[in-house]
Amino acid sequence: MPGRITTHTEDAIGWLVMDHAERRNAITVDMWKAIPDAVATLVADPDVRVLVLRGAGDVAFVSGADISEFERSRTGGDASALYDTGTAQAFAALTSCRKPVIAMVHGFCVGGGMALALTADLRISADDGVFAIPAARLGLGYHASGVAALVDLVGPSVAKELFFTARRIQAPEALALGLLNAVHPKAELEERVAELAGRIAANAPLPMESVKRVILELGKDPAQRDAEGIEASIRRCFESEDYQEGVRAFLEKRAPVFRGR
Repeated sequence: MPGRITTHTEDAIGWLVMDHAERRNAITVDMWKAIPDAVATLVADPDVRVLVLRGAGDVAFVSGADISEFERSRTGGDASALYDTGTAQAFAALTSCRKPVIAMVHGFCVGGGMALALTADLRISADDGVFAIPAARLGLGYHASGVAALVDLVGPSVAKELFFTARRIQAPEALALGLLNAVHPKAELEERVAELAGRIAANAPLPMESVKRVILELGKDPAQRDAEGIEASIRRCFESEDYQEGVRAFLEKRAPVFRGR
């Protein structure tokens, strides 16, 4: 099979799956192109509160971009530009997603896989997770958005070391560096991620959307921040039915039922 992007839903969780198992879920050109539509489908579903990214099987999250396509699709000015446009659109669809995004990592998370994981709000790995950015070994440039995301998590010095050496790090070191939010035994990973996603999905969607918006804007130069958009997202929370429900539920000592409005 040439590789594909699939989606499915379970309760309030929308799963986006990179399925190219025979090549350790290496991402093809067509898979990059399919990601924005897959994200849009899950975001448009009102029953979906959280997105989870994963690779098919349990050997790899994503082992990188499919290098077998590089001579055809990533060599020369026009071809390289088209490829970069496709990957940039995939990353933008995930980073701009208004719903929380979790990357669930089994095994290899390398190159383009790291770039995808860095678009998520949270990264949860099995204890067999292996992380690397081998761009320097391939002579590749790396998207500025991916570099910025890595720097935000681990700091400039560690980010440079990971890029310069292209070395692989194991899940415990990735956790210690701040790249991961948690590491679980491999056999427990899916259950733990589903539990985390369910806990997030039970909370009010609008405050989470607002926080994502605020953090995104705070990452920009102060002169470029959308202050009005930030305030509007906060005001929307206080004017929502969910805010009234949250207060009533607290006073009545019961679990709230949020509807995202």
